[in-house]
Amino acid sequence: MRTAAAHEPEPEPTPSSREQSQAPETKLCSLCKEQKPLSEFLRRRGRRSGKSTRRGTCRNCRQTNKEKEPAEEHEERNEPGSEATKNAAAVQGDFFEHQPAIFPKQRLNLPLPELPPRPKGPDASVLRPTGEGIILMRGKTDKGRRWHQETDLETAITLVKEHAAVVVNPHTIRRVYSNKSFRDYILKRDNNLCHFCGEYGDTIDHLLPRAKGGHTTPANCVCACNVCNQSKAARSLDEFVGEARTEAVANEETSVIH
Repeated sequence: MRTAAAHEPEPEPTPSSREQSQAPETKLCSLCKEQKPLSEFLRRRGRRSGKSTRRGTCRNCRQTNKEKEPAEEHEERNEPGSEATKNAAAVQGDFFEHQPAIFPKQRLNLPLPELPPRPKGPDASVLRPTGEGIILMRGKTDKGRRWHQETDLETAITLVKEHAAVVVNPHTIRRVYSNKSFRDYILKRDNNLCHFCGEYGDTIDHLLPRAKGGHTTPANCVCACNVCNQSKAARSLDEFVGEARTEAVANEETSVIH
């Protein structure tokens, strides 16, 4: 007769891989030392980035540190005996010590630069707006890519007369310069000398500001130093030179009195 096999205890069911993957993963925060879900940590970027790589501090700790740092830095900067306060005072004193005795600069009344040779093409008088009342304008970027946009008849005529564009047909003009080539042309034409004070300049200034209807053309742009460019701002050439003359006369009268 067969004997009944001894009853063996059934093994406990182990969680499947799917159940294990659904279990939330955790990580120990390096600041608060608490075990938190991975969702509380920012992902790493760059070479150390990966599917499950996270930063060492949790979001709460990072936010707390960000709120503390500006307050501590502000207190340190405003502290009378701090190193930052001493350095700022030293730099400020050195700045005023090396400033020129006469300020603002002496302005020069130089003649306007000559226009470049007129590009070959029809005269601006042949321009006619399209049925929509516009003139098409095209050109090239610094990298040689073509661009096109719409403009009005008055602007198109000004660009052609000031040798910044050439007439392609009665409804289209083409810009002669790209941004970089125009800047290089102006600086080379003026020998990197500021039109207003005669010192070294490496910026481009509009004699008639664009805010008052001026355009980026060889006739309306000159080389300028950074100081004169910022001082002139949105004033026209007559306003800028006239104000400089008034200041010079006032300074002479003050020096005579003293």
